[in-house]
Amino acid sequence: MKLGVIMDPIAGIKVEKDTTLALLLAAQRREWEIYYMEMKDVYLTGNSARANARVMTVADDLSDWYHYKRRIELALSELDVILMRKDPPFNMEYIYMTYILEHAAACGTLVINDPAALREVNEKVYITQFPQCIAPTFISRDSQQIHAFMEQHGQTVLKPLDGMGGASVFRVDKEDANKNVIVETLTRNSQRFIMAQQYLPAIERGDKRILLIDGLPLEHALARIPKSGEIRGNLAAGGTGKGIDLSERDYWICEQVGPRLRAMGLVFVGLDVIGDYLTEINVTSPTCLRELDRIYGLDIAGKVMGCIAEKLRLRA
Repeated sequence: MKLGVIMDPIAGIKVEKDTTLALLLAAQRREWEIYYMEMKDVYLTGNSARANARVMTVADDLSDWYHYKRRIELALSELDVILMRKDPPFNMEYIYMTYILEHAAACGTLVINDPAALREVNEKVYITQFPQCIAPTFISRDSQQIHAFMEQHGQTVLKPLDGMGGASVFRVDKEDANKNVIVETLTRNSQRFIMAQQYLPAIERGDKRILLIDGLPLEHALARIPKSGEIRGNLAAGGTGKGIDLSERDYWICEQVGPRLRAMGLVFVGLDVIGDYLTEINVTSPTCLRELDRIYGLDIAGKVMGCIAEKLRLRA
């Protein structure tokens, strides 16, 4: 099997935390050949998606985690599967890449996650497809409308629609003296859509990351607990990870969301849940796999590769 991966520079990853590395290690254990690519390596000539790739090996070693074996120019259709693991921001460059990957998919290469679904499922906005699962949520670029939402709901969380890792997330009270400048800054003076969500005090118990493999949840989640004085549980923002079992409500949310994501070709997804409410659907490069592996002695990447192997078998 030939597995391609499109990701941020592998030299800059945090080995002990990186989910993409765990996926590559699992592929290597199956003796699949790994073809590494960054965005700049991929191109389209006519209707042929191609890349200047590097065949590489990986290791779970904090000081020596990858080695390039050789460079190769190839058509992406020569690969059996491609993992699209480029981190946000989800900008036009990311969208252009999904267009290129669709050409590879049309030739029979399995792309994880599906390129068209990556475009359709904005990680913030798509939760509104499941109104039964979410807290009061409002998306607008109009400052007056956003202020009216804050007036109605009191403490509110404001965030951009294209961020990751808790970047530019604000908790704002309707009496906050800085609320005007925060809204102006986030909306760029009403030139950019943002999301407003009712603040959920349950964030103090953690922002739960639930991993779905082909629409089905793992039985454990990672509760990312904010550090003192913070509202953001993201590990990138200093949150602490704690393993927890899924609640009955968590399973119910997964039952609402999972089948649709599976039908769209979204094989590996991370749901963010605060208390009883779905807050984000992460489809671009879900993380927290390695933390859960360490806590529970799991091999989640192995499960993902097993799912991919079965899909390839059914295609053969």
